[in-house]
Amino acid sequence: MKIGVIGLGDIAQKAYLPVLAAQPGLEPHLFTRTPATLQRVGDTYRVPPHHRHPDLEALLDARPDAAFVHAPTAFHPPLVRALLDADVPVYVDKPIGYHLRDAQDLVALAEERGVPLAVGFNRRHAPGYAQCLELSRELIVLQKHRVGLPDDPRRLVYDDFIHVLDTLRFLAPADPDRIDVRGLLRDGLLHHVVVQLAGEGFTAVGAMNRRSGSAEEVLEVSGHDAKREVRNLAEVVDHRGQPSVRRRGDWVPVARQRGIEQAALAFLDAVREGRPLSAQDALRTHELCERVVISVREQER
Repeated sequence: MKIGVIGLGDIAQKAYLPVLAAQPGLEPHLFTRTPATLQRVGDTYRVPPHHRHPDLEALLDARPDAAFVHAPTAFHPPLVRALLDADVPVYVDKPIGYHLRDAQDLVALAEERGVPLAVGFNRRHAPGYAQCLELSRELIVLQKHRVGLPDDPRRLVYDDFIHVLDTLRFLAPADPDRIDVRGLLRDGLLHHVVVQLAGEGFTAVGAMNRRSGSAEEVLEVSGHDAKREVRNLAEVVDHRGQPSVRRRGDWVPVARQRGIEQAALAFLDAVREGRPLSAQDALRTHELCERVVISVREQER
């Protein structure tokens, strides 16, 4: 099975290539426009020279059975479009693009051509988060903070806060009927943003502070006199009277802990088996991102 890997930055090298290289029967084909990176990564993973491609056309000529897109976000739309036009199933890092219209167009194109399109929302597969579906979720609070990184609202929301929004949607027991957005925007840069989703029997709150003094991610799910905390996707604390702590095993790979391995393998399984794979639900998360961007910009005025 020929697998294209487009973009060889940190996320590809640290998370996806170790997973793909460990799977029997996969033949990685690499593409980046940086020759030194192409040679270094190809050598590291023992990819034959004729499976290293300097441009997209050369990769497509190799007729890949599927492709992973890990290029910078701005390049996602043209890359995904070219792959879909060539009937190549695509797994693209979130987001599909910085603008809702690009996401809508590409999801529609994938549906029209019947080509699988998956978006890399790995937290849906992370064990600490996925197992929360077994619990009562009357209140969901997810905080994902950074240090010294105020940013353009569109880039911050679509590149980073999108994980918070998608995880809230994933864990919410029903569709929200109320959405509230608050943010602090100064000189065009978003410092923090808080979103509240509420529906029948639940409230979900997502917060990101880009000047928090700490880089952390903490999920709390509670209801029916029980609470679970998941810290940095690795430590799980159950509260039913006396707290009970579970930590990631020493030999559990980070890619598995963060759900990246499971997301990648689920995509490959669907492609092998010829199962349909739709990005319609991922599109709803992009729609929520656009709503957040518009709301915080309106608040600055």
